[in-house]
Amino acid sequence: MDVILTAEGELVTAALSGEIDHHGAGEIRQRIDELVQRAEPKELILDFRDVTFMDSSGIGLVMGRYRLVQSFGGTLCLRNVSAPLKKVMKLAGLDRIARMEDTRPGQKL
Repeated sequence: MDVILTAEGELVTAALSGEIDHHGAGEIRQRIDELVQRAEPKELILDFRDVTFMDSSGIGLVMGRYRLVQSFGGTLCLRNVSAPLKKVMKLAGLDRIARMEDTRPGQKL
């Protein structure tokens, strides 16, 4: 698993790729948290476009980043989530704490 982080103004984007599992989630969490704590963005976007697998560690990753960004008044957006992952996220209630959007051509929410 890998993450590419960008900060532009009041927006931080974390482009995730590969498998989000117990082995890689901790390092990714730490890298995202370090930037978010420095930047204190109005919005954090977690982009799942290139994520191929996610277990419960991914749910924890999302929930923890939600709590972090909310602690200073920011919001969370889950972007480009595949249909199978979206189903799991909705079952976990993540669609109630974060905005979900899809920027891929021809995709529906």
